[in-house]
Amino acid sequence: MDARLLARFAEAVQPARIILPNEQEQYLSALMTRRRQVIDMLIVEKNHLLSTPTRLRELVERNIDWLEKQLQELNVQIEDFVDHDPIFRSKNDILRTTPGVGPVLTNILLSHLPELGRLNRKEIASLVGVAPFNRDSGMFRGKRRIKGGRANIRTVLYMATVAAVRWNPILKIFYTRLISNGKVKKVPLIACMRKFLTILNTMIRDMQPFQISLIS
Repeated sequence: MDARLLARFAEAVQPARIILPNEQEQYLSALMTRRRQVIDMLIVEKNHLLSTPTRLRELVERNIDWLEKQLQELNVQIEDFVDHDPIFRSKNDILRTTPGVGPVLTNILLSHLPELGRLNRKEIASLVGVAPFNRDSGMFRGKRRIKGGRANIRTVLYMATVAAVRWNPILKIFYTRLISNGKVKKVPLIACMRKFLTILNTMIRDMQPFQISLIS
Protein backbone atom coordinates (compact mmCIF):
# COMPACT_ATOMS: atom_id res chain seq x y z
CA MET A 1 0.00 0.00 0.00
CA ASP A 2 2.81 2.41 0.89
CA ALA A 3 4.63 1.69 -2.36
CA ARG A 4 1.47 2.31 -4.42
CA LEU A 5 0.83 5.58 -2.58
CA LEU A 6 4.41 6.78 -3.18
CA ALA A 7 4.16 5.81 -6.85
CA ARG A 8 0.91 7.75 -7.26
CA PHE A 9 2.47 10.76 -5.49
CA ALA A 10 5.51 10.71 -7.80
CA GLU A 11 3.29 10.39 -10.86
CA ALA A 12 1.15 13.35 -9.81
CA VAL A 13 3.87 15.68 -8.47
CA GLN A 14 6.74 14.74 -10.79
CA PRO A 15 9.47 15.69 -8.26
CA ALA A 16 12.89 16.68 -9.54
CA ARG A 17 15.37 13.85 -9.91
CA ILE A 18 17.83 13.65 -7.02
CA ILE A 19 21.50 13.65 -7.99
CA LEU A 20 23.17 10.96 -5.91
CA PRO A 21 26.89 11.30 -5.11
CA ASN A 22 29.17 8.97 -7.04
CA GLU A 23 31.80 6.76 -5.45
CA GLN A 24 34.49 9.45 -5.54
CA GLU A 25 32.19 12.03 -3.98
CA GLN A 26 31.14 9.58 -1.27
CA TYR A 27 34.76 8.86 -0.36
CA LEU A 28 35.68 12.57 -0.25
CA SER A 29 32.57 13.14 1.86
CA ALA A 30 33.72 10.45 4.29
CA LEU A 31 37.15 12.08 4.54
CA MET A 32 35.60 15.49 5.22
CA THR A 33 33.21 14.01 7.79
CA ARG A 34 36.10 12.36 9.61
CA ARG A 35 38.02 15.64 9.51
CA ARG A 36 35.09 17.40 11.17
CA GLN A 37 34.92 14.67 13.83
CA VAL A 38 38.62 15.03 14.63
CA ILE A 39 38.27 18.82 14.92
CA ASP A 40 35.30 18.37 17.28
CA MET A 41 37.32 15.95 19.43
CA LEU A 42 40.23 18.40 19.51
CA ILE A 43 37.94 21.16 20.76
CA VAL A 44 36.61 18.89 23.50
CA GLU A 45 40.07 17.80 24.63
CA LYS A 46 41.43 21.33 24.65
CA ASN A 47 38.48 22.38 26.80
CA HIS A 48 39.18 19.42 29.11
CA LEU A 49 42.77 20.58 29.46
CA LEU A 50 41.61 23.77 31.20
CA SER A 51 40.01 21.84 34.05
CA THR A 52 42.38 18.85 34.25
CA PRO A 53 44.59 18.51 37.35
CA THR A 54 48.27 19.17 36.69
CA ARG A 55 49.28 15.54 37.24
CA LEU A 56 46.84 14.36 34.56
CA ARG A 57 47.48 17.04 31.96
CA GLU A 58 50.08 14.93 30.18
CA LEU A 59 47.44 12.33 29.30
CA VAL A 60 45.18 14.93 27.73
CA GLU A 61 48.10 16.63 25.95
CA ARG A 62 49.16 13.28 24.53
CA ASN A 63 45.69 12.77 23.12
CA ILE A 64 45.67 16.31 21.68
CA ASP A 65 49.01 15.63 19.94
CA TRP A 66 47.61 12.42 18.45
CA LEU A 67 44.47 14.17 17.19
CA GLU A 68 46.50 16.99 15.65
CA LYS A 69 48.58 14.42 13.78
CA GLN A 70 45.37 12.75 12.60
CA LEU A 71 44.12 16.10 11.34
CA GLN A 72 47.35 16.75 9.45
CA GLU A 73 47.19 13.29 7.85
CA LEU A 74 43.57 13.82 6.83
CA ASN A 75 44.40 17.19 5.28
CA VAL A 76 47.14 15.55 3.20
CA GLN A 77 44.85 12.67 2.17
CA ILE A 78 42.10 15.07 1.11
CA GLU A 79 44.50 17.28 -0.85
CA ASP A 80 46.05 14.29 -2.62
CA PHE A 81 42.67 12.74 -3.40
CA VAL A 82 41.34 15.95 -4.96
CA ASP A 83 44.59 16.53 -6.86
CA HIS A 84 44.57 13.03 -8.40
CA ASP A 85 40.94 13.11 -9.57
CA PRO A 86 40.65 15.03 -12.89
CA ILE A 87 37.09 16.26 -12.25
CA PHE A 88 37.75 17.32 -8.67
CA ARG A 89 41.02 18.96 -9.66
CA SER A 90 39.44 21.02 -12.46
CA LYS A 91 36.56 22.17 -10.23
CA ASN A 92 38.97 22.91 -7.39
CA ASP A 93 41.16 25.04 -9.66
CA ILE A 94 38.13 27.06 -10.79
CA LEU A 95 36.67 27.56 -7.31
CA ARG A 96 40.01 28.60 -5.83
CA THR A 97 40.26 31.55 -8.23
CA THR A 98 37.55 33.21 -6.13
CA PRO A 99 38.70 35.61 -3.38
CA GLY A 100 37.51 34.16 -0.08
CA VAL A 101 37.46 30.53 -1.20
CA GLY A 102 39.91 28.26 0.60
CA PRO A 103 40.52 24.49 0.65
CA VAL A 104 37.92 23.70 3.32
CA LEU A 105 35.06 25.41 1.47
CA THR A 106 36.15 23.89 -1.83
CA ASN A 107 36.34 20.38 -0.42
CA ILE A 108 32.99 20.60 1.38
CA LEU A 109 31.35 21.79 -1.85
CA LEU A 110 32.96 19.02 -3.90
CA SER A 111 32.03 16.31 -1.42
CA HIS A 112 28.67 17.42 -0.01
CA LEU A 113 27.16 19.39 -2.89
CA PRO A 114 27.40 17.35 -6.13
CA GLU A 115 24.49 19.45 -7.43
CA LEU A 116 26.73 22.53 -7.67
CA GLY A 117 26.58 23.85 -11.23
CA ARG A 118 23.60 21.65 -12.14
CA LEU A 119 20.80 23.65 -10.49
CA ASN A 120 19.60 27.21 -10.90
CA ARG A 121 20.33 29.91 -8.33
CA LYS A 122 17.08 29.48 -6.39
CA GLU A 123 17.35 25.71 -6.27
CA ILE A 124 20.97 25.68 -5.08
CA ALA A 125 20.22 28.32 -2.42
CA SER A 126 17.27 26.28 -1.13
CA LEU A 127 19.33 23.10 -1.09
CA VAL A 128 22.01 24.65 1.12
CA GLY A 129 19.43 26.47 3.26
CA VAL A 130 20.27 30.10 2.49
CA ALA A 131 17.07 30.94 0.62
CA PRO A 132 14.57 33.11 2.53
CA PHE A 133 11.07 31.71 3.08
CA ASN A 134 7.93 33.62 4.00
CA ARG A 135 6.35 33.03 7.42
CA ASP A 136 2.80 34.08 6.56
CA SER A 137 -0.48 32.82 7.97
CA GLY A 138 -3.79 34.37 6.98
CA MET A 139 -3.45 38.12 7.44
CA PHE A 140 -0.20 37.72 9.38
CA ARG A 141 3.01 38.59 7.49
CA GLY A 142 6.11 37.33 9.27
CA LYS A 143 9.76 38.01 8.58
CA ARG A 144 11.43 36.02 5.85
CA ARG A 145 13.88 33.52 7.29
CA ILE A 146 16.21 30.82 6.03
CA LYS A 147 15.55 27.24 7.09
CA GLY A 148 16.44 23.64 6.34
CA GLY A 149 19.14 22.71 3.88
CA ARG A 150 22.55 21.16 4.46
CA ALA A 151 23.84 22.58 7.72
CA ASN A 152 27.41 21.28 7.27
CA ILE A 153 27.81 23.25 4.04
CA ARG A 154 26.08 26.31 5.46
CA THR A 155 28.43 26.44 8.46
CA VAL A 156 31.56 26.42 6.29
CA LEU A 157 30.00 28.84 3.80
CA TYR A 158 29.20 31.28 6.63
CA MET A 159 32.81 31.34 7.86
CA ALA A 160 34.09 31.80 4.31
CA THR A 161 31.63 34.64 3.72
CA VAL A 162 32.81 36.50 6.85
CA ALA A 163 36.26 36.65 5.22
CA ALA A 164 34.97 37.16 1.69
CA VAL A 165 33.06 40.37 2.47
CA ARG A 166 36.48 41.90 3.20
CA TRP A 167 38.49 40.51 0.28
CA ASN A 168 36.04 39.58 -2.50
CA PRO A 169 35.31 42.73 -4.57
CA ILE A 170 31.78 41.64 -5.50
CA LEU A 171 30.73 40.66 -1.99
CA LYS A 172 32.45 43.66 -0.41
CA ILE A 173 30.42 46.10 -2.51
CA PHE A 174 27.23 44.12 -1.97
CA TYR A 175 27.74 43.87 1.81
CA THR A 176 28.62 47.56 2.17
CA ARG A 177 25.51 48.59 0.24
CA LEU A 178 23.25 46.46 2.44
CA ILE A 179 24.83 47.85 5.63
CA SER A 180 24.44 51.42 4.37
CA ASN A 181 20.76 50.71 3.77
CA GLY A 182 20.34 50.04 7.48
CA LYS A 183 20.22 46.26 7.45
CA VAL A 184 21.15 44.44 10.67
CA LYS A 185 24.60 42.86 10.23
CA LYS A 186 23.42 39.25 10.20
CA VAL A 187 20.94 39.91 7.38
CA PRO A 188 23.60 41.23 4.95
CA LEU A 189 25.84 38.27 5.81
CA ILE A 190 23.09 35.79 4.95
CA ALA A 191 22.41 37.67 1.72
CA CYS A 192 26.14 37.56 0.92
CA MET A 193 26.21 33.81 1.62
CA ARG A 194 23.44 33.35 -0.93
CA LYS A 195 25.19 35.56 -3.50
CA PHE A 196 28.52 33.82 -2.83
CA LEU A 197 26.94 30.42 -3.44
CA THR A 198 25.20 31.49 -6.64
CA ILE A 199 28.47 32.93 -7.98
CA LEU A 200 30.25 29.62 -7.31
CA ASN A 201 27.33 27.74 -8.83
CA THR A 202 27.60 29.81 -12.03
CA MET A 203 31.36 29.28 -12.20
CA ILE A 204 31.02 25.49 -12.01
CA ARG A 205 28.09 25.49 -14.42
CA ASP A 206 30.17 27.33 -17.02
CA MET A 207 33.52 25.88 -15.86
CA GLN A 208 34.93 29.41 -15.88
CA PRO A 209 37.16 31.11 -13.26
CA PHE A 210 36.10 34.04 -11.11
CA GLN A 211 35.30 37.26 -12.96
CA ILE A 212 34.05 40.64 -11.77
CA SER A 213 31.30 40.38 -14.40
CA LEU A 214 29.67 37.72 -12.20
CA ILE A 215 28.26 40.62 -10.19
CA SER A 216 25.18 40.56 -12.40
